[in-house]
Amino acid sequence: MIIDTPEVQDINSFSRLEFLQEVYGILWVLVPILTTVLAITIGVLVIVWLEREISAGIQQRIGPEYAGPLGVLQALADGTKLLFKENLLPSRGDTRLFSIGPSIAVIEILLSYSVIPFGYRLVLADLHIGVFLWIAISSIAPIGLLMSGYGSNNKYSFLGGLRAAAQSISYEIPLTLCVLSISLLSNSSSTVDIVEAQSKYGFWGWNLWRQPIGFVIFLISSLAECERLPFDLPEAEEELVAGYQTEYSGIKFGLFYVASYLNLLVSSLFVTVLYLGGWDISIPYIFVYELFEITKAYEVFGIAISIFITLAKTYLFLFISITTRWTLPRLRIDQLLNLGWKFLLPISLGNLLLTTSFQLFSL
Repeated sequence: MIIDTPEVQDINSFSRLEFLQEVYGILWVLVPILTTVLAITIGVLVIVWLEREISAGIQQRIGPEYAGPLGVLQALADGTKLLFKENLLPSRGDTRLFSIGPSIAVIEILLSYSVIPFGYRLVLADLHIGVFLWIAISSIAPIGLLMSGYGSNNKYSFLGGLRAAAQSISYEIPLTLCVLSISLLSNSSSTVDIVEAQSKYGFWGWNLWRQPIGFVIFLISSLAECERLPFDLPEAEEELVAGYQTEYSGIKFGLFYVASYLNLLVSSLFVTVLYLGGWDISIPYIFVYELFEITKAYEVFGIAISIFITLAKTYLFLFISITTRWTLPRLRIDQLLNLGWKFLLPISLGNLLLTTSFQLFSL
């Protein structure tokens, strides 16, 4: 059977068109993910630079100033140095667990960014269980730290891993109860719906004013989840050398370093989304563009301003976290656990019961 040349050309062009459509579909999926990863990386570099500058200001000393203008490239230089350092493995440790631990610590935090709205409807995955997906993913972190501590075959590392697991479990329960109270108030667990529920009433509709007790508990619990001072017991250098990070070097140590700042950034973003209204702001910036009837420019401007507002609120909370680190002393392990189980847990339960009662009576 002989097929005419025009028919063969039509078949080839059709198959080529299908191939191009598949490539376009793959790129359409990858571009938002890669853009988010790039933005998160830049955000982490900014946080590291801010922490060094703020700590230098608090301690009345000169911070980084040689690597780039105002020392902005210092974090990048440190990352490059860690990348080229020798990657050592403990001779009698479990090398599989030792290698997998840092990867789990980073990957589970990166997955949390998929449900965070960075601006108006600007979210990778708007899920109905968005906030609880974040809590479920973040509960995997202690497993990675335990694997790192056990795989190191070092008593200080293992103690640091056990402390990290105990601390995470102790403070994750009050944090979850606070998130549950927010979900009850907003009648949704979607991060986008929670922000939109707050934006209906403007500045005074933020959950900061409706849930002040929950806000304080969430703030303390998120600091403890990030293992920041005064809650950095898993890596207390005076007691445990460096905790679960003791045997790590090179890029694996860099992964733990990056994971701590990624966790701080994701916690700050969730504080913004759950309590500070997300991208919502009560300043009327719309009328300028409606006056000139520039609809497309307004749309671009609206997205840009919503991203800026979200990041401004996020970095405000980051400033509070950084100043807390260089202001308060470290707690003892018994004080840390008593604060979580004897104070924050009962108060968060009471706050949830009050919120539930208020919602039932308002029906």
